[in-house]
Amino acid sequence: MTTTTLDEGHLKELFKQAMLELLVERKDIFYDLFAEVIEDAALVNAIREGEADESVSRSEIFEILGSVA
Repeated sequence: MTTTTLDEGHLKELFKQAMLELLVERKDIFYDLFAEVIEDAALVNAIREGEADESVSRSEIFEILGSVA
């Protein structure tokens, strides 16, 4: 059995090439991944903003929703 050793620099270069090839060939996967990350970040931001605001009663929310419908 033959054993092959890779130095850290060569392994790093191989990894970069593999990632670049994946980015080029499967853009859809990365587009979906980045879209999900952005959505999650926006949701976290909205939750933090909501925590800083004062609370609103359930009846006030349904009153507003009822006037929109």
